[in-house]
Parts: sequence; C-alpha cells; structure tokens
Amino acid sequence: MTDSTAVDSSSRTQADDLVGTWKLIAASGVIRGKQNEAPYGVGPTGWLTYFADGRMTSLISYGGRKPLRAIPKIEEQAEAFKTFLAYAGRYTIREGKVIHHVEICSIPNYVGKDLERDVRIQGDQLVLTTPPTLVNGSIQSIELIWQRLTDGSR
Repeated sequence: MTDSTAVDSSSRTQADDLVGTWKLIAASGVIRGKQNEAPYGVGPTGWLTYFADGRMTSLISYGGRKPLRAIPKIEEQAEAFKTFLAYAGRYTIREGKVIHHVEICSIPNYVGKDLERDVRIQGDQLVLTTPPTLVNGSIQSIELIWQRLTDGSR
C-alpha cells in the first residue's frame, strides 16, 4: 500500500490482499429476514478493482439486460440506467470493513457518500456485505462474492 492514508496500520495486510481486480460470481440479498436470491437479476456480471494507491472502481450489470434499439424509447433507456451501477473513488479499511468513498457514480445521489461493506477474504474470493440498503425498492442486505482475477482469467 503506497498511500498510508488509505488504511490504518492494523489493516495493512488486509488492504494489500484487496489490491487487484475481482469478478462478481454471486449476489444474494436478505429482505425482512428472507433470502432474495437475485437482487441484481439472474446472472449479474461485475468487476471490482482496488488499486494500491487507495482508489477503487466498481461496475455491476444486472442479469437479463436487453440490448437497446438504434433509437431507444425513453422507457428502454430508463431500464438500462436502472440495471447498471458504476462508481469510483477512494477506499479505506477499518475494523473488518471497507468503505468506498464515492467520487463519481451512475447514480448522482451516491456522489460524496461513503458506502460501507463488511469484508472477508476466503482464499481467492472476496465477500462484501452491505448494511441494510434500498435496492430495487426494498430495504435489504446484499452479499456479493467476487473471484480474484489472475493473469489469463476472465
């Protein structure tokens, strides 16, 4: 970790473990105590990258997105916007949590906000869990499982 402001000293090993690119392999949620298997649709895709300088990017594309027509209707554009989340900014780690400090986002209301996630690393997988959050009109906690990408992996 080259930017000492990105993490506190007790989290340095964990921060180094985050650095790299991760591919979304599973997403599940809990709404009112019941498991919701598809908070981002069936088969979402995503990329999450943590950089050694304390910056990060996150992209999540819901499963089942339809291609837009050459001249899409407003409703189709709205659906495309609703089913894709992208943001970037700085990150910090403290007490088993990673905090994404959003600087740019496809949802303007997230800019300037901190998105906190519980973080666990299990081998070559990263598990991030949100606190209860409004997603698709329901308050739910989301668990995202990311697979570390290595040279040559997709």
